[in-house]
Amino acid sequence: MGGDNETTVAEFLLLGLSGKSEQEDVVFGMFLGMYMITISGNLLIILAISCDPHLHTPMYFFLANLSSVDICFSSVTVPKALVNHMVGSKSISYTECMIQIYFFITFINMDGFLLSVMAYDRYVAICHPLHYTLMMSPRLCVLLVVLSWIITNLHALLHTLLMVGLTFCSHNAVHHFFCDPYPILKLSCSDTFINDLMVFTVGGVIFLTPFSCIVVSYVYIFSNVLKMPSTRGIKKALSTCGSHLTVVSLFYGAILGVYMRPSSSYSLQDTVATVIFTVVTPLVNPFIYSLRNRDMKAALRKMVLRC
Repeated sequence: MGGDNETTVAEFLLLGLSGKSEQEDVVFGMFLGMYMITISGNLLIILAISCDPHLHTPMYFFLANLSSVDICFSSVTVPKALVNHMVGSKSISYTECMIQIYFFITFINMDGFLLSVMAYDRYVAICHPLHYTLMMSPRLCVLLVVLSWIITNLHALLHTLLMVGLTFCSHNAVHHFFCDPYPILKLSCSDTFINDLMVFTVGGVIFLTPFSCIVVSYVYIFSNVLKMPSTRGIKKALSTCGSHLTVVSLFYGAILGVYMRPSSSYSLQDTVATVIFTVVTPLVNPFIYSLRNRDMKAALRKMVLRC
C-alpha cells in the first residue's frame, strides 16, 4: 500500500488504541480478561434464566436476548484484535473489515432495540400491572425481538453496501482495534456525503427511535410512581428500573457522543469512547442485572449449588 493514490486497498491495518508496543501488551491483557468475563458472565445469565422456571417471564426473556447479543457484540471486535496481537499482525482483509462493520452495526442496534423493549416492559409492569400478562403475551415478546432483528439487519446491510461502494486508495491505517465505520470512512478517497447523510437520517432514526421510546416509557413510569401513596411502593417500583437505567445511561451516553456527528470530526477521544459500549458495557451488564436483582441472584445461587 504505497503512496500511489490509484492503488486499491486490499486490507486495512488496525493500529490499536495506543500504537506503542508496551502499552498494547497491557491493552491485550485487559481486553482478554474483560472478554472472558463478558462471555462467562452473560452465559451464566442465559443459563440461569433457562434453568429457573420462575424467570420465564417477558423481562427475563428480553434480558436473555440482551446477554446473547452482548456475547455476539464483543465477539465481533475483540477476538480479531487479540489474535492480531498474538500473531504479531495488524492486518485485516477488506472483506473481513466489511463483514465486521455489518455485524458491528447489527449488534449495536440490537442492544438499543432490546433496551427499548425492556423499558416498555417496565412501563407495562408498573403502569398497567393488572393487564401485564395480557399486554406482554409470549407472542408479542417474540414478535418484538424478531422485528428488531429484521430492522437492525436491514440497516446494517444498507450501510455496508454504501461502504462497499466507496473507493479506498493508498491510506489503509486505522487508529482503532476494529473496523469502526467512522475511521474507515475517513480513509476513503471517494465522496462520503451519501454515507454521512445516511448516518444522520436512517442511522439517526434507528438510534434515536429506541432512545425516544425509553425516555417516553420512563416519563410515564416516573409520573405514575410519584402518584403512589407509600414510600415503600415507590422504592419497589424504582428498584426494578435501576439496573436498566444504569445500562441505558452507559450505552447511549457513549454512542450519542461518538456517532451523532460527521465522520470527519472523529478523533482519538471518540476511539476511547467506543471501548465503553463495545467492551465495557457488555462486560458490566451481567453484574448490573445480577447484583441488583434478587431473583437473578437466587437463580444463580441455585445453579451453582446444583453443580
